[in-house]
Amino acid sequence: MASAFDYAPAPESRSVVDIAPSYGLFIDGEFVEAADGKVFKTVSPSTEEVLSEVAQAGSEDVDRAVKAARKAFEKWSALPGPERAKYLFRIARIIQERSRELAVLETLDNGKPIKETRDADLPLVAAHFFYYAGWADKLEHAGFGASPKPLGVAGQVIPWNFPLLMLAWKIAPALATGNTVVLKPAETTPLSALFFADVCRQAGLPRGVVNILPGYGDTGAALVAHPDVNKVAFTGSTAVGKEIARTVAGTRKKVTLELGGKGANIVFDDAPIDQAVEGIVNGIFFNQGQVCCAGSRLLVQESIQDELLDSLKRRLSTLRLGDPLDKNTDIGAINSAEQLSRITSLVEKGAAEGADPWSPECELPSSGYWFAPTLFTNVTQAHTIARDEIFGPVLSVLTFRTPDEAVAKANNTQYGLSAGIWTEKGSRILAVANKLRAGVVWSNTFNKFDPTSPFGGYKESGFGREGGRHGLEAYLDV
Repeated sequence: MASAFDYAPAPESRSVVDIAPSYGLFIDGEFVEAADGKVFKTVSPSTEEVLSEVAQAGSEDVDRAVKAARKAFEKWSALPGPERAKYLFRIARIIQERSRELAVLETLDNGKPIKETRDADLPLVAAHFFYYAGWADKLEHAGFGASPKPLGVAGQVIPWNFPLLMLAWKIAPALATGNTVVLKPAETTPLSALFFADVCRQAGLPRGVVNILPGYGDTGAALVAHPDVNKVAFTGSTAVGKEIARTVAGTRKKVTLELGGKGANIVFDDAPIDQAVEGIVNGIFFNQGQVCCAGSRLLVQESIQDELLDSLKRRLSTLRLGDPLDKNTDIGAINSAEQLSRITSLVEKGAAEGADPWSPECELPSSGYWFAPTLFTNVTQAHTIARDEIFGPVLSVLTFRTPDEAVAKANNTQYGLSAGIWTEKGSRILAVANKLRAGVVWSNTFNKFDPTSPFGGYKESGFGREGGRHGLEAYLDV
């Protein structure tokens, strides 16, 4: 007899989203073909099925889009703040109305579980547009001068791990401050950005204010280097961020870079173990670990290491890996074959260097790109898996004895994006947080985001801040 608690699939219907066989570039309010006629296919990571064919922008298309954005800038920047706010409010409401459709689309194109796109990504996308709509008529009170001015045309390049959310992080403050936008989505996840173009038309946004150019790295490079782009915003790898910094050096372009991370999740001996385990799981296995601020290094106080690891392994054994459209799925697909290959290579290197890998019993689907949740013990700071960003569901466990040792190990990285602290003592949280060189420090939680809170890093995690009042400065001439 089956238990009342046996697992039963609960798939979300694909019928709520209508994916066209092909999409063009979105330039000056219209979908158009690429100038050279090039196209590429976007594939569902969980099944390897081709979802659609998408136009691939080249340098001529970048020039067309920047010219359209420049032309639109004159009227858009001259609109009173309350008028710009109306468009942002409309976009936010339409996103809420179409959230189920957009969540299914994001899951199909990205591979992450539907409960993440539905319950985390889409609510945050709408929240960012609502939040910055509220700032549009209050810029003179934001602390950046009595009459801050927009910069002009913003060239924005976003990654594949949070396609629609990263779009919102960049487009919402740009529009609120009076700038126009040319955005390049990642080549593996272009669909939600193209659907957002339709949202802009539905909201009546003036032509040319937002332009979407799907393409590969050369498209992004052409956009960054375009002489009529005033502001560059990039989220992605540190290597590409350094190349962008070299490109804009010596120009008048304003730039913000949100790059890689190797976040430390520090668990002290007085931490509530069950709560900490949930935070650890959320910190590294949310979105299959494909998160720049993932808590990929677990620093646990030596005296509770065994207890914590036993509890953590039990919890990992309950995670469900499989169909991302199933509402019960915890671990979805890796975004691409290329990313899966990188994760696999680094995990093999970790084992070869002497660290001990462990994964729960896990049956991987026969098609798609999958990797079982994995943790490594007996890790030292010299191991590659403790230094390099894996960007996958892989956790490296290190130990410490004193708070000072925990801080030293947490800061022993070229990155500085995020960190977490788990303890019952508020004084310890404040003392340790003030010593951590990380842009975001969570206490007794992890991976919590809010549009009112700034986000960004130090060192090779980039510079500048997105979100909150601080996120306005990057788009203003102050």
